[in-house]
Amino acid sequence: MAGPITGDSSSKTVGEQPQQTQRFAFIAMTCLFFFWGFITVLNDILIPFLKDSFNLNYTQAMLVQFCFFGAYFIVSPFAGKLIDKVGYQQGIVLGLLTTAVGCVLFYPSAQLNVYVLFLFAFFVLASGITILQVAANPYVAALGPDKTAASRLNLAQAANSLGTTVGPIIGAALILGAATADASAVQGPYLILAVLLLVVAIMFRFIKLPRIASVENDDSSDESVWNHRSLVLGALAIFLYVGGEVSIGSFLVNYFAESSIGGLSHAEAGEMVAYYWGAAMIGRLVGAAAMNYVAPTKYLSVNALIAIVMIIVSMNTTGSTAMWSILAVGFFNSIMFPTIFTLAVKGLGSLTSKGSGLVCQAIVGGALIPLVQGVAADMIGIQLSFIVPMLCYIYIGWYALRGAE
Repeated sequence: MAGPITGDSSSKTVGEQPQQTQRFAFIAMTCLFFFWGFITVLNDILIPFLKDSFNLNYTQAMLVQFCFFGAYFIVSPFAGKLIDKVGYQQGIVLGLLTTAVGCVLFYPSAQLNVYVLFLFAFFVLASGITILQVAANPYVAALGPDKTAASRLNLAQAANSLGTTVGPIIGAALILGAATADASAVQGPYLILAVLLLVVAIMFRFIKLPRIASVENDDSSDESVWNHRSLVLGALAIFLYVGGEVSIGSFLVNYFAESSIGGLSHAEAGEMVAYYWGAAMIGRLVGAAAMNYVAPTKYLSVNALIAIVMIIVSMNTTGSTAMWSILAVGFFNSIMFPTIFTLAVKGLGSLTSKGSGLVCQAIVGGALIPLVQGVAADMIGIQLSFIVPMLCYIYIGWYALRGAE
């Protein structure tokens, strides 16, 4: 997957590329991982906020994730073509600008106080993040030798987890803890995000990143990505992983507010969500080191098994045990996306960009699985509804042992 990296005036292999150039490129990309992690996790704060503001049931509230992650399914194919045409760096700039537009749309949505407009804003925002995902994941994976791709992507995803750890704390303080309880509480925070994204877009427009030709020049191949078993099964694993992880995070505030679980206020519960994503950050740092010595498939299977056990514990207990066991799932989620991603696109060569687009389309699991759990929560209660993400991890365990062969 790693290929020639070219600068402005010469072509060099990865081994010949100055380490300083590769290091700078990696640092720049990890900043992107942080930003989209921070923005994505704010959904977990906004769901209970909008649920109360618009008097929604769980199924209606999960339309936030449906619109947000539905963008991945719709936009990913176009994002792949866009990046093939303009390159990874300019694709990143366009992704950042689109994300900024989505943030700006929260202002009129709150001003008019219309839930459907909020859903549209989520879709636009996620469209920008989709472009970033399609560009950044294969870029980081290819920015070095194949054998360390999973470790490298896990390290970059640790920056994503830092964003998802900080996000709930800031979001809970600015939104759930705001003096005003109406939708206008989101206007200031999202306008600030829009300005920051604009600044970052300008920076990426002018910095110089090395070009990885092997993952950019794939127009010559007519082979179908559907012929690659590990890729197709890996895309399904991504669908279920993202669905399971997002679904758990989406319900944590309401789950911890249950009298039998934590009896916390929404602001207090929102701060607890940081532990879920913080555990993922720690897990990714551990995983980045561990997978230099342990086969990624084995590490993935063990993490899936323990995640299943933690969910079962939470479903059958109360109080702090139920709370901390479900939070612990975050640690074992940590290495799943980057590990499944690298297993899925491994050996695709000129099809890497197309394969990345397919995998990113599968992120639509974050739209559908929370909706399914929302229906389950309305029918059998929020605690028992966690059986939905549990089933997702069962498949991931199978993929690690059999599907990625």
